[in-house]
Amino acid sequence: MTGIDRRHFLRKSAAASGLILAPSLTGLIACSADRALEPNGAAVPPLKRARKGEGGYGELVPNKQLGGIIAIPKGFHAALISTAGEEMVGGAVPYAFDGMAAFAGGRNLVRLVRNHELRDEPAAGSRAFGGDAYDQKGPAGNTTLEVRVYPNGRAELVRQFASLTGTFTNCAGGSTPWRTWISSEETIAGTELGFDRPHGYNFEVQVDNDGITRPVPLHAMGRFDHEAVAVDPDSGFVYQTEDRTPSGFYRFKPKTYGRLQEGGQLQILTIEGKPQYDTMTGQRPFSPMKVKWVNIREPDSQASALPSGFVFNQGLERGAAQFARLEGCWYGDGSVFFNATSGGDAGAGQVWQYHIRRRELQLVFESPSTDVLNSPDNICVSPRGGLVICEDGSGVQHVRGLTRTGQIFDLARNDMNSSEWAGACFSPQGRTLFVNLQGETRPLDNPNGAKGLTIAIWGPWESGAL
Repeated sequence: MTGIDRRHFLRKSAAASGLILAPSLTGLIACSADRALEPNGAAVPPLKRARKGEGGYGELVPNKQLGGIIAIPKGFHAALISTAGEEMVGGAVPYAFDGMAAFAGGRNLVRLVRNHELRDEPAAGSRAFGGDAYDQKGPAGNTTLEVRVYPNGRAELVRQFASLTGTFTNCAGGSTPWRTWISSEETIAGTELGFDRPHGYNFEVQVDNDGITRPVPLHAMGRFDHEAVAVDPDSGFVYQTEDRTPSGFYRFKPKTYGRLQEGGQLQILTIEGKPQYDTMTGQRPFSPMKVKWVNIREPDSQASALPSGFVFNQGLERGAAQFARLEGCWYGDGSVFFNATSGGDAGAGQVWQYHIRRRELQLVFESPSTDVLNSPDNICVSPRGGLVICEDGSGVQHVRGLTRTGQIFDLARNDMNSSEWAGACFSPQGRTLFVNLQGETRPLDNPNGAKGLTIAIWGPWESGAL
């Protein structure tokens, strides 16, 4: 398949699910030849920021439409779409907004499927927020928002309702080309904490349902501290990250394309010729490494108390590469981009690229300090080929952009509190960025905690990298 034909195929696959796929991101590699090297051969961290006219959108200013709770570039607009605790169909919107994706929902309509990373436990009185629950004591799950998006990018809520209930600590996840959302539990909690069922699974949510999807844990995809997933629309393979240190980068090969409940093979990434390779420090950006995949022999266990690293340690014994807290993960034009939240020599975060066809892994960005990029979490690929990165660190939290030439810039700032950003995704039309401020994750323990917010941002995207 030629490059042109392949891009056409990927865009056609994306159109079927209503998702945007970016143009080629190989520009992230192009700048490597121009980078200076330290005397020890390591690449100098990319310190130059993308200013307005160079991919960035200019200085951030408090947004008056939202009362100054966030700051965005001049010329951009924002609207509040959803708030934790407000009324939705059948109850109240749960707290702890996290991973999210946007799907076409009909004329001028978008369906947002949103995770809720609720961490309240049975001892605090946790209960499912309704419907056909996986575990009646599981407080987390998903909601679906139907949103009207106007040609200029302005967005407004039509309705919202529960779409997965009874799970626990649903952090990120990811969309599929067959119009589902995979919701991922970032936990291996079991009945030892008082839950009725073991947790630590992926669940598939039907985007087009107008109610709650019957919850079926995807056992073959592994029981571990799941974070995010990204699907290769060509093969149907599902790539997965794991939020612990050390962690692994996984892929799941389903028996049948698009039918994850039929099972398949879970595998973990290794670096050819470098068993148990440590990616956490001492890395040189834009230096591709060939990889291979090895099978995980026992991806699941129903033990009430699962030992930490149960799946990863199996991979490590077979030479798996080691990462520092893998989090956000997104597919874009032949590659999967994912974040190591605490990776890098400064411990401030790394952005990795796995090129599927070439079977190559490379570091495309490493933060030299928390002032540049502070603990990258959720990530998405923009319609114009840049990366949108949500921070989950300490202090002031930003959404950052990364250009295809590897330059970083500020896109949004939380001026209300220290809550992390999460769930960044573009509407299928490419004019609206949806993003969450997470808010309180243990509202039973802290009923006065910050409420999660879903925000729409629109403006002159074509003037920059996103």
